Amino acid sequence: MDTKQTDYKGFLFDIFLYLTIMFLVREIYLSQFPFIANGLMWSFSTLIIAKWRMKVRNITWSDLGLQKPKSLLKTLLITIGILISIPISIIVFEQVQDLLPFTLSPDTSSEDAVSKFGNLKGNWIHFFKIIPFILIQSTLEELLDRGFLINWFERLFSKTNLATTFAVILQAVIFGFRHSYDISERSITVGIIGLIMGIAYVKFGRNLWPLIIAHCILNTMSMIGKI
Repeated sequence: MDTKQTDYKGFLFDIFLYLTIMFLVREIYLSQFPFIANGLMWSFSTLIIAKWRMKVRNITWSDLGLQKPKSLLKTLLITIGILISIPISIIVFEQVQDLLPFTLSPDTSSEDAVSKFGNLKGNWIHFFKIIPFILIQSTLEELLDRGFLINWFERLFSKTNLATTFAVILQAVIFGFRHSYDISERSITVGIIGLIMGIAYVKFGRNLWPLIIAHCILNTMSMIGKI
């Protein structure tokens, strides 16, 4: 990265605009449509902003890692590594959370899932109706949270030696907070997922496909667990 040519103010503006739209659009909820439709509307709104700013910066999705993997075996191994690391990390967090100097709000994601997706208990037909939209949402989150945010934060902090570290941590914090809007078990758990995804992204070739595949598998398994 050529720090001399980095438009810091421009990337700061991009991030401010992107995050503002990301959170403001979530204040819009079309009650005549199901939650998943609203969720996709929110994600596609931020996707439009990201794509616009990418075009301004002459950056493509391929530049950010949406490209054909050079090695299918490496892609598979990274995906497996992510799928192993996430539950282990969450288990470790659950063991040490009582040591935190503050009390976390309880995780109500199981109850929320019913209100968001409907009662999936024994309803495979409903599962197959909504799972394509879950997979689209999973893909969009990797494109935006890992592909877009990490790279934009890196450029913003590129004068520092810890630009990548800051970028990975910040996107994980935003990813976790966006899923619950509080400091709760859920926000930290989702933040851990975002942190592991971010580390995998920057450490293993910056290819988004292992992250997308892992994210889709995790969300599919989560939905199956509700049946």
